[in-house]
Amino acid sequence: MEKEIKFEKAMERLEEIVQTLEKGDMPLEESLKVFEEGVRLSKTCMAKLDEAEKRVEILVKNRDKAVLKPFTTEPDINDNSENEG
Repeated sequence: MEKEIKFEKAMERLEEIVQTLEKGDMPLEESLKVFEEGVRLSKTCMAKLDEAEKRVEILVKNRDKAVLKPFTTEPDINDNSENEG
């Protein structure tokens, strides 16, 4: 099981991968392996950005309360803010 990687480290490694692949001097199999790592890192970064965006949306939506709630895909039945004008 992979250890959770921080966003900044994932981006740093992704940049290294892009530079390495752009050189074009690796054998095909090694290039594919590195490319697959890059795809995984890209997905990880996108997921982390999506999560951060949702957290910001929650904070902005509740700016008067300034309460950070964990993001869930389930609607909060006690949250009446969607019904507010």
